[in-house]
Amino acid sequence: MISTVLTWAVQRRLASISHFRDNPHEVQQAVLHSLLHTARATAWGRRYGYSDAPSAREFAQRVPISSYEELYPEIERVLRGESDVLWPGRVEWFAKSSGTTNARSKYIPVTRASLHEGHYRAGRDMTALATRCYPETDVLAGKTLSLGGTHSANPFRPEDAASRVGDVSAVIMQNLPAWAEFIRTPPLELALLDEWEEKIERIARHVLTADVRVLAGVPTWMIVLLRRVTELAGAESIVDVWPRLGLFLHGAVAFGPYRELFRQLIPSSRMHYLEIYNASEGYLALQDEPDSEDLLLLLNHGIYYEFLPADQWDVPQPQAIGLEEVELGRIYALIISTNAGLWRYKIGDTVRFTSLAPYRIRIAGRTKHFLNAFGEEVVVENADAAVAAACQATGTTVRDYTAAPVYFTAHDGASRGGHQWLIEFTQPPTDAARFTSVLDSTLRQLNSDYDAKRHRDIALLPPQVTAVPTGTFVAWLARRGKLGGQHKVPRLSNSREFLEEILLQLKN
Repeated sequence: MISTVLTWAVQRRLASISHFRDNPHEVQQAVLHSLLHTARATAWGRRYGYSDAPSAREFAQRVPISSYEELYPEIERVLRGESDVLWPGRVEWFAKSSGTTNARSKYIPVTRASLHEGHYRAGRDMTALATRCYPETDVLAGKTLSLGGTHSANPFRPEDAASRVGDVSAVIMQNLPAWAEFIRTPPLELALLDEWEEKIERIARHVLTADVRVLAGVPTWMIVLLRRVTELAGAESIVDVWPRLGLFLHGAVAFGPYRELFRQLIPSSRMHYLEIYNASEGYLALQDEPDSEDLLLLLNHGIYYEFLPADQWDVPQPQAIGLEEVELGRIYALIISTNAGLWRYKIGDTVRFTSLAPYRIRIAGRTKHFLNAFGEEVVVENADAAVAAACQATGTTVRDYTAAPVYFTAHDGASRGGHQWLIEFTQPPTDAARFTSVLDSTLRQLNSDYDAKRHRDIALLPPQVTAVPTGTFVAWLARRGKLGGQHKVPRLSNSREFLEEILLQLKN
């Protein structure tokens, strides 16, 4: 009976996907109208005249584009339990993500509407597309192994047992509808454990005999789990444990560096990979074609999109454009208005359009340099503060630095990555180990996601710090023809391109 209902739901979602693909602008206008109408009596809606049913143009003229810091006063009111501030009702759940300059973590409201009309609707879309693209996997007949984070009490109202904060994956899992829980493993008491070492071990033992058809999660942790399951089973590869495994739904970090490693871990011609773009702020896009890495922008999931051209990123009153104005190949910062009460919110991600019919994107990066190879989301502000603290602790100063990931390889057997830092000191610290230790500990204090990945070295090893000779970065900029005040050394990068260029320069 449940399988029949799920099959019917698959067909319904495929029809819905076809509708917004074929009618993108009409669908987006309907989403905006619904958002404004629903929020018209909130404090925010009254402030900006939502009851007047403003057009898209009037909406953009009335409502400012906001960063997290700029929207935070209203978000804090929501966190403290005030109703009808940004969205109708009282919000109980919040997705906790990496912090900004002013805070260790961000707290993104997650409403019932954003869960059911956004995350869960998109989840049904992903199931429908996987069923269409890979019918031989028969994803509805087996289990989807999903790794989630954790959640805890809302620190702004700890006495309220109903209000929780946590990773968006944990928020989603804790509130899953019956259809999703039916096909998911492991049970919640294991999936939401907060001790990752125990979590991996107990999940690995639990799923040894399960009929796992689909994996879902961040590549970093999935690698650790797959290796442990294989070890426990005494198998040559995970295919011997789960012979019907056929799909990995992955997101959060770029998959390119992991692709070859997963081919080694899952040596099966029937194994496929689909990317999802599910952020704390909402489920934005997913891969809808098996032979393309482009992501279909989800247009009827409670999110209204605007796009900020690069020349508008740092101006005082930025001017965004609508979906109908975007151009192929250009990079835009995402601006979203959502059924979680985020209004013209600058999410921080940048995208590049690869198709306009239908609208497909690729994630281009962030509006600032960052490190997110393993889900750690280290931003430049974190890095600068950590370097400063390490310098103060060891009595040295730094001229320049850059950092990049140390990725897993398919051949060295490692299950953990790390960061490599090239630092040009005025003079090397007398205690290099102390410098590295303070750098690491400060990053852990500033960034909760980095701290989680560094816990007991399970997913992320301590940083590798390499002192480079005086003049290294100036010489590198000169070789690239980028000497001058407007050109700066990129502090953080998810690619090793810059770092490897510098290392090769030093060898020569």
